Parts: sequence; structure tokens; C-alpha cells
Amino acid sequence: MMVMADRVLLVEGESDRSFFVEVCKTLGLETSVEVALPKDSGGFHNGKEGVFNILPIWLNQLADATVTRLAVVVDADSAANGSGYQHVIDKVENIVNPHGFTLASDPVGGLLFQHDDGWADFGLWVMPNNGDEGMLEDWIKSCVHSNEHKLFTHAKEVVGELSPPKFKPIHRSKAEVATWLAWQKQPGHGLYRAVEDQLIDMNSELFLELKDWLTHIYSSEDI
Repeated sequence: MMVMADRVLLVEGESDRSFFVEVCKTLGLETSVEVALPKDSGGFHNGKEGVFNILPIWLNQLADATVTRLAVVVDADSAANGSGYQHVIDKVENIVNPHGFTLASDPVGGLLFQHDDGWADFGLWVMPNNGDEGMLEDWIKSCVHSNEHKLFTHAKEVVGELSPPKFKPIHRSKAEVATWLAWQKQPGHGLYRAVEDQLIDMNSELFLELKDWLTHIYSSEDI
């Protein structure tokens, strides 16, 4: 799959793509934003490092106006596993600074990098909340709709009773969210069902921050 749109949201993997496609539909951005993976534009592999490796190519496309709007969503993961929020920020800054972008002091929802020649802002969201360690599933946990609290609490309890669990501690949230989604009316689907089936609270603080960030990047007029 090759990327054809001029407004691109770059994510780590297929589950992230399907999730953000649904988010963009919810926000009315689906016709203007293409959610892309590193391999869509010639990257050797997907994942966070795949995003970092392909990002300079996308920044060059901003320079020649092939792409007019660009943002990235990656997981913070954890410092114990060689990553973490600050590691991601440092990594991205090292990539974008030579292209004229610097981290803005007044972000809108997520993080913004502004260009010294006045190009459109480059966006970065580090899951879950641009500060803590974690991943997309931790963002979902923070946005679970109140109607789902009882079921989600039970899912967490069931996962917590595993002794010993096979998954790494950093993946506990993945196990909890997967268990919760497996108990829905249509089990066996991806994270996107949390949005499509309105299982998350779209008035929650973290959802509104993500909405503001995406809207700022993709809804305003081209410069």
C-alpha cells in the first residue's frame, strides 16, 4: 500500500492504524487524513523504530509540499525496556531538529513542533498521555466509558489472578484491554471496536486532548 494523501498520520502497526482510522471517522477527518505505517512508504519494518527510521523521508516530503500535514503517534513503552517518554522525545527531537523543527512550548492537546520557516506544525503524540510510560491500551483504559467500568474492572481482576502471567509487566494493559474486548457483543476484533462501539467516553479529558491535537493539525487551512 502506497500513501496517496497529503495529510498523513504515521503510526506503529496495523492495530494502531485501524484504531486511528475509527478515531478520524469519529472526528470527521477520514476523508482528509491517511493513517499510514512505515512499510507503506518504503520502510523495512513497522513498529516504533520503523517510524523513527522513516520519519526523515516524510519530513523531506513536507519540505517539497508533497505532504502538507504530518503527525506521528508512538508508544512511550518503559524506561526499563530501553524506551520511556523522555527517550521518545529525545529521539524525535534529534530527527526533526535538523529539518528546522523545534518543540513548541504551548502544545495543543498533544505535542507540536514548529518550523522556523512557518510550515504547518509537525505533531507528536506519545502514548498514553505525553508524559507517562505505557502504550495505546493505557490510553484506552483512561477513556473507558462509565457504562463499561464494571465489566472492565472485572477484566482487570481476572487478569490479575493469573499466576504466573505469561506476559511481561509492561504488557499488562494489553492483556486487560484484550480481555475486556473479548467479552463484548462482537468479540475477536481489534482495538478499533472500542471506538466503533462507543465503549470509550468521548467526553473524557484524554479523548478531548487527542481530539484537539488531531483537529489542530489536520482541520486548519493550509499555510
